[in-house]
This record gives sequence, structure tokens and C-alpha cells, in this order.
Amino acid sequence: MAFELPKLPFAPDALMPFISAETIEYHYGKHHQAYVNNLNGLVPGTAFENADLETIIKEADGPVFNNGAQVWNHTFYFESFSKTGKRTPDGILANAIRDSFGSFDVFREQFTKSAAGLFGSGWAWLVKNPDGKLAIVQESNAGNPLKKGLKPILTCDVWEHAYYIDYRNRRPDYIKSFWEIIDWEIIANRYK
Repeated sequence: MAFELPKLPFAPDALMPFISAETIEYHYGKHHQAYVNNLNGLVPGTAFENADLETIIKEADGPVFNNGAQVWNHTFYFESFSKTGKRTPDGILANAIRDSFGSFDVFREQFTKSAAGLFGSGWAWLVKNPDGKLAIVQESNAGNPLKKGLKPILTCDVWEHAYYIDYRNRRPDYIKSFWEIIDWEIIANRYK
């Protein structure tokens, strides 16, 4: 199976001023594409030659896992954004956030702290546990909660290539802007 770079659901400049077209050019056009290219070079002749990304995440390790997870993680991340989307959750997702964290504000504060405090490179995730409760987890490098049987709902990429062009080393400023482009309608559909 040949993997392809999925199309962005927005124009490269659509998320400005929060994420610049230049960041999209490098983050999506170079880094995300490199993970796709690397994965396509790694899987031929392996047990994962005809596997989908979720199977690779759950069963592979080493370079096949790292590149497969990064393709999936980045696709999931980019698909969370919209310049004009719903900016706060409502309905069943809002209730689940309230049940799990007390309020949306408390959730946002805890998620921000998790993303800002992750040492090195990786991802902060909002996940749904098998019992239906929501939790925040950190994953280093290419880590993905699917490998642990959790359902990803939202993620924040805290690899420096996600923010260095626009924010230099100011990860907290990037995370503050991250909240301005989340489309909670998309996130709610993942929770179902």
C-alpha cells in the first residue's frame, strides 16, 4: 500500500495570524511529506506492506512505527483546524469535558499545561478511555495513544517544527494560538 500526503482542509494561509503560510509550507509540505516518503520506503517487504496506519501504530515499532505514527498524528492535527469553526464545545462533548475535568476552562488549563510541560518533542492528547471518560496524556516523539487502546479526540503537536518559524522558542504562545483555530465541531465528531 502506498501512502499519500492527505490534502489540507484549508488553504496554506487560512490560519493566519495564528499559523503562518510559511509554517504550513514547512510543517505540512516538508515534515509531514517526509514522514509519508520515509514510510513508503520502509514498508515494502515487511509485515506492514499492506497495513493501514492504525495497524502500523498498534503493531509496529522502530522506524516503521515512528514514521507511520507521525503521518497519522500530523493528519489528525491538521484536520482539527478551521479559521471559522466552532470555538468551544457543546452538546455531549461539552458534557463529557465537564464530567471529566469540572469545566471547559479547567480542561483547557490542564491541556495547555500538559502541552507546554512536555519535555522535548511530542504530543499532548485529549483521549477517550474505554470507559468513556476523557483524559489528557502526553506522548513523546511519535507516540500515539492508539497503541494503548485509547481513542484520540484532540492533539497538539509540540515538536519545534510546529511553531519555531512563527513563535521561535515560545511554546506557550504557540499553544495560546492553537486554541484560536480548533474547530470543536470536528472534535465533537471524533468523540462520538
